Amino acid sequence: MKDFTIQQATLSDIDDLSLLFDDYRVFYEKESDVAGAKQFLSERMSKNESIVYVCRMDGVATGFVQLYPLFSSTRMKRLWLLNDLFVAPEYRGQGMSVALIDAAKKLAVETGACGVSLETDKGNLIGNTLYVKTQFEIDEDHNYYFFTT
Repeated sequence: MKDFTIQQATLSDIDDLSLLFDDYRVFYEKESDVAGAKQFLSERMSKNESIVYVCRMDGVATGFVQLYPLFSSTRMKRLWLLNDLFVAPEYRGQGMSVALIDAAKKLAVETGACGVSLETDKGNLIGNTLYVKTQFEIDEDHNYYFFTT
């Protein structure tokens, strides 16, 4: 197994991230739009609206995780939403997803957050196994609702 690195992404990573982000969106059955991905990520990062960590192996961007800051009123603390996690199919099974999640958890600790929240489809067997493996717990006490505009 080759070594890889995880680091916080900057705007200099945007071209590589845009391609991965587009692949991620296509995985979720959205139409490919690399230019839109680049614009979206550039705006989130330049406005400090998200934190992105990128995984690289031999200089090649292989995966990423994107987190958005939220706040818990009842806990009176920041929390992070792990909204996007993706590793290119040809690089899966090498521990990159776990390392990206570990970077997200480290961010939560370093920022004094109360935790990291995420959601995934009930049918996402790989994701559901991965999240339990990385010490996330299923919240069976709350219902989650969504309003579509």
